[in-house]
Amino acid sequence: MSKPKFLSEWDEIDEEYQQLQETHKIYRQKLEELTNLQATCSSAISKQRKCLKDLRHSLTKCAQTCDEKELEQMMDIKTQIKDKENVFFDMEAYLPKKNGLYLNLVLGNVNVTLLSNQAKFAYKDEYEKFKLYMTIILMFGAITCLFFLNCRVTDEIFNFLLVWYYCTLTIRESILMSNGSRIKGWWVSHHYVSTFLSGVMLTWPEGPMYQMFRSQFLAFSIYQSFVQFLQYYYQSGCLYRLRALGERNQLDLTVEGFQSWMWRGLTFLLPFLFFGHFWQLHNSVTLFRLAGHEDCKEWQVFMLALTFLVLFLGNTLTTLKVVHQKFQKNQEKVQKSD
Repeated sequence: MSKPKFLSEWDEIDEEYQQLQETHKIYRQKLEELTNLQATCSSAISKQRKCLKDLRHSLTKCAQTCDEKELEQMMDIKTQIKDKENVFFDMEAYLPKKNGLYLNLVLGNVNVTLLSNQAKFAYKDEYEKFKLYMTIILMFGAITCLFFLNCRVTDEIFNFLLVWYYCTLTIRESILMSNGSRIKGWWVSHHYVSTFLSGVMLTWPEGPMYQMFRSQFLAFSIYQSFVQFLQYYYQSGCLYRLRALGERNQLDLTVEGFQSWMWRGLTFLLPFLFFGHFWQLHNSVTLFRLAGHEDCKEWQVFMLALTFLVLFLGNTLTTLKVVHQKFQKNQEKVQKSD
């Protein structure tokens, strides 16, 4: 006599359930093995780093008493030490690590390391799309506030959107850096300064001083969004080509500035960037003048003037440094070829 249909279905489900339990048991075992391997690798990297640091210190002391042949050997060892440190950086991109101070404050002690290349690239692409979409939204928001809605409420919404955008960028960039992205220096700090600036703009109360600067700030925001859109469009294409040639890391990001790898086809962006930097200086000068006005009572005016000045100096000096380094390298190549 054949089993009822529901009993056959139950037996099939129960068999699959037993298989699932076995698979999950194996998964737990592998996960435990993975955790132990991660701890072993992290410990070994820390030990290697300490040994290399001690060795570098010893080499510096010995350099004063060595002959020419030994000096060449020491230089070779120092080069290999630097190569090893770069390898350690790539290794750590796949290992759990303690979050930095900022991520600890925002997220707590949560492991943000993505273990697969696919997950890392997917997160990076999502970050790039987020920047692109928000740049377009902010551009249209600034246009709306400047030309159509002279209203304090819409200005506050726009400034709040700026604060949220830059805060989100800093968090996402910190996660990407924990996963091996090499974005660093001023282009990271730039977003923290921009977050602060947007927050101060958000708290600036309505008044004559605010209205005197409002149109200039919104026009600057439109131009800044336009330049950021240009940068994203051309940088993403350039990075794609350089990654295909193996000359850039897969987790390199588009930035709101100029870096050495952009010399290949992106030098035309420099005039747009410098114009934006000097507009920041113009904003700073305008705000310093407003701060000296007899009717100015708001602390935000002087603070914004200082912040725009910091942005101008940081952006301009960093861009000039990249340009100077590139010209120096070109001169060295010409001298070697001669």
